[in-house]
Amino acid sequence: MASYTLPNALGLFALVNLWTFLLFGVDKMRAGAGAGRVSEGALLAWALFGGTIGAYAGRALFRHKTRKQPFSSHLHQIAILQVCAAVLAAGCL
Repeated sequence: MASYTLPNALGLFALVNLWTFLLFGVDKMRAGAGAGRVSEGALLAWALFGGTIGAYAGRALFRHKTRKQPFSSHLHQIAILQVCAAVLAAGCL
């Protein structure tokens, strides 16, 4: 059975962000090659599940989906929601 410890949670968080980052890179490569794409829904879902840092890093490094609307707005909304949830979880409000 899985052990719910801080190091395990941080490791999972890192993996989700790495995966999200890689998905942005794969989508950018596929876009240039005219191949099958990673859906915007999948990119946003991975951001929602904790990959927001990876999503923003992927957008910046790969220069991918930086001006695309409503994608950018949805990603910003997810980030704001996660910051609010983190603040509430920390008991700061």
